[in-house]
Amino acid sequence: IAVLLAGVVLYFIRPTIVKQTSMEDTLHENDYMIMYRQAYKKHDPERGDIIIFQSSLTDEDSGRDKLLIKRVIGLPGDQIMISDNQLYINGEPYIENYLRDGYTPAFERPAEGETYTVPEGYYFCMGDNRAGSVDSRRFEVGDVPRDAIKGKVVVRLFPFNQIKTF
Repeated sequence: IAVLLAGVVLYFIRPTIVKQTSMEDTLHENDYMIMYRQAYKKHDPERGDIIIFQSSLTDEDSGRDKLLIKRVIGLPGDQIMISDNQLYINGEPYIENYLRDGYTPAFERPAEGETYTVPEGYYFCMGDNRAGSVDSRRFEVGDVPRDAIKGKVVVRLFPFNQIKTF
């Protein structure tokens, strides 16, 4: 019964540990989270969701593709622009009170002051530690295909004094 129950639970959720600092100050290295695997079976990700997705980056320890944790910023069809460290979505400044340093630097895509349109079936995702995040602004990560999304982070369980739902 215990094995069956564990199998059912793991079908719906997956415990995950943060391994990097790209989501600071929202999530810190070694935070223990729960990802809801079925979150996007019936509806699409929304702007602001914290997701876990399969990237094409290689994990040096295992040699496998890395799972990344990022925040959904751009939805399919959205126009993204970064100018003077301010993020604009569809021509409007996008205010984000969760950013570590309070600003968004431009990197490779979109280049400073240029507009980029998120393709259909893809999502533009960034870490909350914008200066220290390898995310959709970098060609090596790029837009996140819908089918690469593994689930939504729904709760941080550890450290115990920072339990929080998302």
